[in-house]
Amino acid sequence: MRAKDRPTSRAGSAAGASPRANATRAASTPANATRTAAVPAAEAAAAHRERPLPLLLVDIDGVISLFGFERAERPPGSFHWIDGMPHYLSATAAGHLRELEGEFELVWASGWEERANEYLPHLLGVRELEHLRFERAVGRANAHWKLDAIEAHAGERALAWVDDAFNDACQAWAHARTAPTLLVQTEPASGITPQEVRLLRRWARSAAIG
Repeated sequence: MRAKDRPTSRAGSAAGASPRANATRAASTPANATRTAAVPAAEAAAAHRERPLPLLLVDIDGVISLFGFERAERPPGSFHWIDGMPHYLSATAAGHLRELEGEFELVWASGWEERANEYLPHLLGVRELEHLRFERAVGRANAHWKLDAIEAHAGERALAWVDDAFNDACQAWAHARTAPTLLVQTEPASGITPQEVRLLRRWARSAAIG
């Protein structure tokens, strides 16, 4: 039988197709693979957009209301009478909090509770924030009395907590959490400063990536 009379299979026909047709089919495979690979990437991007901002729990005494400084080294701020008690409010704290608003969901975590929104917006120009309520008596030297309320509010969300009075219970709690957690301790004489803001912003970016 002559070569031109031999029957050809469908596979043989594909093998005998023109180089241009083969090249077209070969070129289509990477495109399909690219489209398939793009689906998980799109899902990951959507999940990232839907992920809530990390919480930023903000204490007031020792962070915004300053104490313990020497008269000659008084930081920028002013005295105000709040519920019959003098408080020296930092002149720079409000600006620092505004810097952090785009990267965190801010929450008052202070024994001031609702009084934070009664006084601080008109005294410092900060906006009203959600605030935590605490059942245990406050004590400036310890922060563990805040943990139950923080745990209930935060759940499994990433959080940073700015306070001047952490203790071992706070450190152990933060270490045991599965969600990203950062404790930032301030000096009560200076409160929140650009140094803490830089630390918090770096951490927020790393938490978003993770």
